[in-house]
Amino acid sequence: MRIGIDVGGTNTDAVLMDARRVLAEVKTSTTPDVTSGIVTAIAELRKASPFDPLDVRAVMIGTTHFINAIVEANRLAPTAAVRLGLPATRALPPLVGWPEHLVAAIKGEGYLCHGGNEYDGRLISHLDRDEIKRVADDIALKGIRSIAVSSVYSPANPELEVEVGDILSEHIPGVAVSLSHELGRMGLLERENATVINACLRELAGHICDGLSGALTDAGIRAPLFLSQNDGTLMDVDFARRYPVATFASGPTNSMRGAAFLSGLGDCAVIDVGGTTSDIGILQNGFPREATTEVSVSGIRTNFRMPDVLSIGIGGGSRVRVGEPTVGPDSVGYRIRQEGLVFGGDTLTATDIAVAAGIAEIGDPSLVAHLDSSLVDAVLAHMSREIASAVDRMRTNATPLPVVAVGGGNILVPEVLEGSGKVHRPEHSGVANAIGAAIAQVGGEVDRMFAVASGTRESVLDAAKQEAVDRAVAAGARPQTVQIVEVEEVPLAYLPGNVTRIRVKAVGDLVFGNDMGGRRAH
Repeated sequence: MRIGIDVGGTNTDAVLMDARRVLAEVKTSTTPDVTSGIVTAIAELRKASPFDPLDVRAVMIGTTHFINAIVEANRLAPTAAVRLGLPATRALPPLVGWPEHLVAAIKGEGYLCHGGNEYDGRLISHLDRDEIKRVADDIALKGIRSIAVSSVYSPANPELEVEVGDILSEHIPGVAVSLSHELGRMGLLERENATVINACLRELAGHICDGLSGALTDAGIRAPLFLSQNDGTLMDVDFARRYPVATFASGPTNSMRGAAFLSGLGDCAVIDVGGTTSDIGILQNGFPREATTEVSVSGIRTNFRMPDVLSIGIGGGSRVRVGEPTVGPDSVGYRIRQEGLVFGGDTLTATDIAVAAGIAEIGDPSLVAHLDSSLVDAVLAHMSREIASAVDRMRTNATPLPVVAVGGGNILVPEVLEGSGKVHRPEHSGVANAIGAAIAQVGGEVDRMFAVASGTRESVLDAAKQEAVDRAVAAGARPQTVQIVEVEEVPLAYLPGNVTRIRVKAVGDLVFGNDMGGRRAH
């Protein structure tokens, strides 16, 4: 058996699964500290389907802990950004473009040092080790506990970042160092920003991972804990401590993976309706389509791996305004049971409209019986148009895509969606996010530059694919289940030597329990 848990802004969902069978599902309110909500969810699962905690072989969690910390500018560690690139890049120093309140929250300090590479691999300038040591002394003096190191074109040549990381770790005992080539892609500022975000979350990641592990221990569960990543694969707690930024989009990713599992559709559009927003994404070969452009996180431009998701402010807790009716984007969130009309509150929400229309059975219907039918119809039509428009914006061609509706608020999606046809609403769709976490696989990815000489393309691709497979197996995937799910080639005409950026992703099923042989899911 395994347990999947997904923490949303409104609800914490949990499922108990035996292989591909759902034994129990629960939906509880998300708590401000998140962790106690997870404890409650596990306790409710045991009530719904009594089980021996020692029979649980793995627990998978998708959490909002880290993205919430950035959005709220809270619980962030003092962080320094060290960039290698002088004399280049001086015009745009580290943390440029960051909101002032976030710079203050991380007590951000930026340092420009010599180093970095040109696009063709030549050094911009030689690394000055004494300069790095002086920076280390200043960082230690200011009491900064986490450092983000970035270097120009480090995804092509990470050697300088690695060397500087070693120098800083040696001169500042106990400091946490994050390297940009491990987190982002091409695009210096965006990659640097992603690394700074990761660095300021490192201390929180340690506390959260300890808290989650403790919650499982208190519940009598001795199984390994995994966290969901942005790309739909798993990472163990040790990996999460180093790369908390990899969890940011685990919520919509889990929902999309769960939708694929429940519907049997590998290529489709997924509408995940929660309490606050509806997230629309596209599945390709059963995995979320990744964003190809920069992603903004709380006003900060980044370029780490994130699913291509469009969020609109329509959810079960969205406030409804009469007149020319509008829905959202503000929401009562996890307070819907205190503020929604059907629960005795005084705020008209999308859930109240659904109950008044007879498409949902929740709360006390008599409390919304006074709503005018024309208002109810107008609000439903408004939500239908907004959702259909969002799905249409996510399509890349005119070919109709099947649509799967999941999430606790999926009742807000009409049976037939304009431009897409009948909407699929599989069994257990209300907890698809938790199911997506429970069935998540282990991944291995290669994303780097290859010199592709004439006549060698196939052999280079085969080598990249094998490397991705090997990484998945090393991360804890069962070898016979590993398959290639994505291959991308981008020739870089501006680089000499027929250089091509090749990205290959392989995934496989997690090896459970003692069969893991010490391997970890990344």
